[in-house]
Amino acid sequence: MATQRHRSSAVPLAWLYAALIVYASLYPFTGWRVPGVAPLDFLIHTSHGWTRFDLISNLLGYLPLGFLLFVALMRSGRTSAAAAWTALIGGTMLSFTLELLQNYLPLRVSSNLDLLLNATGTALGVGIGLLLDARGGIERWQMVRDRWFVGRSAGGLALLLLWPIGLLFPTAVPFGLGQVLGRVQPVVAEMLQGTSADAWAARWAEAAAATPAESVTTISAASELSIIILGLLAPCLVAFTIAVPGWRRSALVVGAALLGVAATTLSTALNFGPQHALAWTTAQAIQGVLVGLAAAALLSLVPRRVAAGFGLITLTALVMLVARAPADPYFGQSLQSWEQGRFIRFHGAAQWVGWIWPYAALCYLLARLAARDPSR
Repeated sequence: MATQRHRSSAVPLAWLYAALIVYASLYPFTGWRVPGVAPLDFLIHTSHGWTRFDLISNLLGYLPLGFLLFVALMRSGRTSAAAAWTALIGGTMLSFTLELLQNYLPLRVSSNLDLLLNATGTALGVGIGLLLDARGGIERWQMVRDRWFVGRSAGGLALLLLWPIGLLFPTAVPFGLGQVLGRVQPVVAEMLQGTSADAWAARWAEAAAATPAESVTTISAASELSIIILGLLAPCLVAFTIAVPGWRRSALVVGAALLGVAATTLSTALNFGPQHALAWTTAQAIQGVLVGLAAAALLSLVPRRVAAGFGLITLTALVMLVARAPADPYFGQSLQSWEQGRFIRFHGAAQWVGWIWPYAALCYLLARLAARDPSR
């Protein structure tokens, strides 16, 4: 039996997660060549050199995709059986396509075991979705969503769910998402070579090529405090544009603070070891979190459109301060460990979410201001 159609945050999340799987599977996208074996040879011959981490990551990496695809299809009006089969086939075909393309990358190895584990992970995600649907979980979620959020809030919910994921990638300052300028500068400098802006772009290239020891500067205490406050305030203001006024907004503020602290602590533990998990909780950081909580509590009383306006100001100030925040050698080393170590499989998801989230939130808030105020 088909279910009623709803606007679901699972739809953009499924598309984004699939795109991140593609990125993580084909990174670094260089050295494409014609393989010396048949493209489908990996289906017959098993590759070697597997570790337990490889097995677990390939199995669990596709589990969220299977779940998100199933929920997205269910919420779009499909029956549970049709949603399950479509999600399973979709996840499996995505894995098959990526394994096929990995034949043409020298740093990637196509594997039938990869394909099997990815398909199994998709099936597990679909199974969780089926179990949740059988117990009425999806219908109960819709009732909870109707009580907490206004209509047409799928995009905002997706942003709120992605925010703590972005914090898992190392940031120079806690909650300082959007530090993409250092990666964009060399690309822009290369594009402008030979043009009238070549001299201006050359300074960008020199700054990007500087070693960590040459680029060390100290961020002011005021800037660091501002980044922490604005970084915590930004998701709260996004939430206020879709949340029903009242005590629920206060609960979302507390939830955002807890998620932000937990994600930052986990990121620090992944980078520097569990014994240093709380190293980021300096007096400056704690003060920033408390001030951000107080500011969010006050702004929870404003109307949705006013919250969207404050959100645009907050996010603009955040990306400007983050762009000026200097990189330090410890931050550079943590980036290198993510990009060259075992975090390479998680590299795409957390990094791209952390880079893009503030700009996606800016676009979303602009759209909320331009659209009619939705009724509950």
